[in-house]
Amino acid sequence: MVGPRVLKEREQDALADEEVVRRVRAGQIDLFEVLMRRYNQRVYRIARAVLRSDTEAEDVTQETWVRAYAHLGQFAERAAFRTWLSRIALHESWARARRGRRQESLEPGPGIEGREMKKESAVPDPEKAAFDNEVRSLVEAAVEGLPEIYRTVFVLRHVEELSTAETAELLELSEETVKTRLHRARSALQRELLAEAGAGIRQAFPFLGARCDRMVASVLARIARPGESNPPPR
Repeated sequence: MVGPRVLKEREQDALADEEVVRRVRAGQIDLFEVLMRRYNQRVYRIARAVLRSDTEAEDVTQETWVRAYAHLGQFAERAAFRTWLSRIALHESWARARRGRRQESLEPGPGIEGREMKKESAVPDPEKAAFDNEVRSLVEAAVEGLPEIYRTVFVLRHVEELSTAETAELLELSEETVKTRLHRARSALQRELLAEAGAGIRQAFPFLGARCDRMVASVLARIARPGESNPPPR
């Protein structure tokens, strides 16, 4: 027998994004979690494609949700909610990347060789250790090596499976430019690798389970603080 909680979750899952947004703006703040569960993975992957850092991508994911909540009143439903949200994620990611480049240019630090060797902390991640599929690891490494303008297009088209039109709209590019960048991204990757990876591509850069739960809890706590973003914007 299905319990009332499961029924409620099923009813919420059946709501269209725009209906969830309307209800959140009307005061049902807890429904914001529904949107986060739906799109945490996409927002994280977009940020990760731009920044190439798990830590920074998580920070940007959180900031994207907080910013989206604060500006729900500006969502006019002219575009799909997921597109509107993805634009926020991109702009947050690009802004973070620009700040990082400015900071790096000001730091006296090591020379070119030192900067090239600069990597994220190698502290073991339990989820990463469990993520032991060799093909997916190879895909991540290959995609990571692409220049950002090609990497972002590749992630949106192949990992998130957006259409050429959706990708062009999101990145504010022509469809022809999207096609060109995607072609160059594919050419830069070994054809054998792509053929071998197959369906494993969509499992790359996961943002599920405990990481997703932690992000949801953190954002909900922030938007519920008095004097910040509560009540929801209308």
